[in-house]
Amino acid sequence: MIRHIVLLKARPEVSEAHIASIFADLHALSLPGIVAIHSGRSESPEKIERGYMHGFTVDFSNWQALAAYQAHPDHKRVGAALVAAAEGGIDGILVFDLPVAGTAA
Repeated sequence: MIRHIVLLKARPEVSEAHIASIFADLHALSLPGIVAIHSGRSESPEKIERGYMHGFTVDFSNWQALAAYQAHPDHKRVGAALVAAAEGGIDGILVFDLPVAGTAA
């Protein structure tokens, strides 16, 4: 399994409701190979988010499913909304793809 991790540093004027709307669009994606989607605002007791207060994970069955998601127009639409909400555009987004041990990769 591949865990696609995305962190968002939102522009100050972007409301929580707007971010929730973007995440709702993300959760509405129904593409082959998506195992699970989780999203929300950080609740870390460590408080070292460095402005990346929102994020989501998408678990994919394999690398091919992730590649298909990345090429899909619905992903591109949600991605464009994230970039528009991010401080500095793409510079306000971090992406990390992690193969999860013990699962198919």
